Amino acid sequence: MIEQSTSRNAMRLLLGGLAACLLAACGGDMSDLTQYIAEVKARPATPIEPIPPVKTYQPYPYDGFSGRDPFRSSSSEGREVAQGDEATPESLGPRPDFSRDKEYLENFELDTLSMVGTFANSDGFWGLIRDPDGRVHRVVPGEYLGKNHGQITLIDDGQVVLSELINDGTGGWLQREAALALEG
Repeated sequence: MIEQSTSRNAMRLLLGGLAACLLAACGGDMSDLTQYIAEVKARPATPIEPIPPVKTYQPYPYDGFSGRDPFRSSSSEGREVAQGDEATPESLGPRPDFSRDKEYLENFELDTLSMVGTFANSDGFWGLIRDPDGRVHRVVPGEYLGKNHGQITLIDDGQVVLSELINDGTGGWLQREAALALEG
């Protein structure tokens, strides 16, 4: 027990002596450092660039009152052809039926819906579609889903195929095929 305390005391003395030597080595002649500081203080101060003048606000006159309302859809949705207007090729093509009631799955973009399965009976296939909220819905051909007036044309064991109507921006509608594949 006495030997342990003696060795501890010796170790403390050794560490204390080492610390004192290190501190003594830090001191020394610092005349070159004080000379450099005096030189830096003696230099003339460089002028600071002046703050640039504040530009006054020039209001921009809005002359868009004569153009298209930016808050309205550019589609021809809801636009009726007046009597006496000539039928254009665009108006003769496929058009969505705006008078029908929208189905629940038409509230979602097609890429947010996913096909999770099918089941079949004697009448054909039924598809199972999951919405973004996680609810699963049963669909059959002829029903609509997606925001682009997509009508289901075919359901098989691996996909739901639908035909969408896309506004072409000139008053007409383009028909395109889309599909939801079964998740793997």
